[in-house]
Amino acid sequence: MDRKQVVSRVSAISIIVNLVLSVCKLAAGILAHSGAMVSDAVHSASDVFSTVIVIIGFRLSAKAADKDHPYGHERLECVAGIILAVILFITGLGIAKSSFDLVASGEYVSAQMPGIAALIAAVVSIAAKEWLYWLTIFYAKKIDSPALKADAWHHRSDALSSIGAMIGIIGARMGFAICEPVASLVICVFIIKASVEIFGDAIGKMTDRACDESTENSIRDVILAQEGVESLPELKTRMFGARMYVDAVITVDGQLPLTEAHAIAESVHESVEQAFPGVKHCMVHVDPA
Repeated sequence: MDRKQVVSRVSAISIIVNLVLSVCKLAAGILAHSGAMVSDAVHSASDVFSTVIVIIGFRLSAKAADKDHPYGHERLECVAGIILAVILFITGLGIAKSSFDLVASGEYVSAQMPGIAALIAAVVSIAAKEWLYWLTIFYAKKIDSPALKADAWHHRSDALSSIGAMIGIIGARMGFAICEPVASLVICVFIIKASVEIFGDAIGKMTDRACDESTENSIRDVILAQEGVESLPELKTRMFGARMYVDAVITVDGQLPLTEAHAIAESVHESVEQAFPGVKHCMVHVDPA
């Protein structure tokens, strides 16, 4: 599957699962008198919105280069990742605030004991959302998509939220109602941490950050392996959304005709783009040895 098919398929699965979970958790929360489960249902519904942002961001980033954007639109996918990171951050703060307010007010003491249906819904939600996380993060890494990666962590934040709800429900049924808000406070820390990491990754790809050292070393090896290349005095890489630009300066025999030197540069160009599918373009400058 190409990148477009991957994002479309994963996003469709995500939307369907989240819609079903939202309805089921809302029904369970109302019937079992669980405010935590009702809040969790709203959280799942927000994941549908985040997935829509992923689809929009990816489709915009896949647009072909035009007169105003000769280098393409790949960075728009990073914009989608930033938006989702902000949503994830706000979600974490929202969970923290509601949990802190509940503890401070003491209202958790008088809350009605939640029914077993809420506990079952929490367990099902944890399993479903964790499965969605692993499915999405697998394909996000496969196609190197910051937006899909952000969406994966949104799924995990929902799973963590459901764990907090489950702990709270179990605690409330055992007579320890404070368990729910305390667990939620701890969980929000992990959600906020994930949002900061996603934000940093997306920003790095929008500001011409170099690719990782291992990839650069592999590119260097491919270039130096080309016949006619005597040395590689300079190699620069920069991330452009999920794609990569490579700028290389090679030296060749100074006595070679221009056509032969050009052929060596073309060989380097083609070998790098073939060996690394993530490379959008490789620019090669030739110096005489």
